[in-house]
Amino acid sequence: MTLATALLFSIVALAAIATPGPTVLLALSNGSRRGVRGALPGILGAVLSDFVLVGAVALGLGALLAASEFWFSMLKWVGAVYLAWLGIRMLRSKGGSFDAPRASVGTPSSGAPKEGRKVFLKSFLVAVTNPKGYLFCSALMPQFIDPSAAQGMQYAIIAVLFASLDAAVMLVYAFVGARAMRLLTAAAARWIDRTCGAMLLALAGSLAFYRRSGT
Repeated sequence: MTLATALLFSIVALAAIATPGPTVLLALSNGSRRGVRGALPGILGAVLSDFVLVGAVALGLGALLAASEFWFSMLKWVGAVYLAWLGIRMLRSKGGSFDAPRASVGTPSSGAPKEGRKVFLKSFLVAVTNPKGYLFCSALMPQFIDPSAAQGMQYAIIAVLFASLDAAVMLVYAFVGARAMRLLTAAAARWIDRTCGAMLLALAGSLAFYRRSGT
C-alpha cells in the first residue's frame, strides 16, 4: 500500500466515521455522564471492534453476509434489538451519574472498574452486531488493497488507520459531551443522554428495515 493510497483511505474513512453512528453517540453520552476518562473504555471497545470488523472482512465474512440472507438477518436483528434496548434505557435515564463528576472532566464515576467493563462491552457489542459495518467495509476496503502484494499487511495497515481515526473522532465527541456536562445544568445534560437514546432507537429502526443490495 502506497502512502497516497493510505492517505486517500484515511480521508474516505474519516468522512464515514465522523457521521454520527451508534458508537459515536455512545461516546458523546459517556462523555457527558462520566467525563472523558470515563468514556475511554467505550472508545477502547469500539477500537477493538474495528480490528474484529477489518479482520472479518479480510476473511470474507462481509461477502458471506452479502450472499446469505439467513446470516445477514440473524446479525441484523441481534444488532437492532440491542440498539433498541440501549436507546430505551437512555431515554429512561434519570441522570443519576451526572452530578458526581461535574467538578472534573477527567474524573470517572464511582465503581469505575465495573462501570468501565459495562461501557466497554456496550460499545464493542453495538459495533460487532451491526451488519451495515461489515457490508460497508467489504465494499470500501478491497478498493484500497493491491491484489499483487501481500494482503495481510495491507489489511493490518487499514485496520490501524481505521481504528486510529475512529478513536480520535470518539475522543472529540466524548470531550464535547464532557464540556457540556460542565457548562450545562444537570437537567440539560440529561437531555444529551435522552437525545442519544432517541437517535439510537431511530438507528435500530433503520437497521431493522435495512436490506442487502439486490434484496
